[in-house]
Amino acid sequence: MAKLTKKQKAWTVDANKFHGVDEAIAIVRANATAKFDETVEVSLNLGVDPRHADQMVRGVVTLPKGTGKTVRVGVFAKGAKAEEAKEAGADVVGAEDLLEIVQGGKIDFDRCIATPDMMGLVGRLGKVLGPKGLMPNPKLGTVTMNVAEAVKAAKGGQVEYRVEKAGIIHSGIGKASFPAEDLRANFDALVDAVVKAKPTGAKGKYVRKVALSSSMGPGVKIDVAEVASA
Repeated sequence: MAKLTKKQKAWTVDANKFHGVDEAIAIVRANATAKFDETVEVSLNLGVDPRHADQMVRGVVTLPKGTGKTVRVGVFAKGAKAEEAKEAGADVVGAEDLLEIVQGGKIDFDRCIATPDMMGLVGRLGKVLGPKGLMPNPKLGTVTMNVAEAVKAAKGGQVEYRVEKAGIIHSGIGKASFPAEDLRANFDALVDAVVKAKPTGAKGKYVRKVALSSSMGPGVKIDVAEVASA
């Protein structure tokens, strides 16, 4: 058995106990003792098999209290729409020139938005952007003519969630320095969005397990019964 580190020994968590959401948030914040402001993350184990198209869970949600992160936004657009993106605060804006930069291996953005007329161009970057989860998608609001609104949403606390092969969704809901009530508001917003995104092919219990943790801290189990509409 691996030896526990000094930090692990100092954790005040019962690995076998289930907690209410507010209690779990308090425990996670208390154990976030790294020298940097740790991200608080939620893990949702869902009763779905994402290998089947009718059981895929994916979407975006705006966290009401923000993410605490600086999000760099890249936009593929031309002319007036490119200017609109810049005015809205986009960090990188371009068309063929941005294509060449990305093809060269430099991806200097965390979210990617494109106008519909640019998708023929952006489609050539599928093998580069796809694996990183950056490919613009109309269902996620990242292929749009309203680039200003999309840029502001991306920078204002909007996060994307997507179920992994094992049926788990991982998503940050803020920083450990956030007030507990802000983390609770973001937690509720994310869980509500995931519950509403329940696919038609999901059978049996949908939300099976919920846990909360910080970047360097222990996982804290949450009583699924408290996740009201699960």
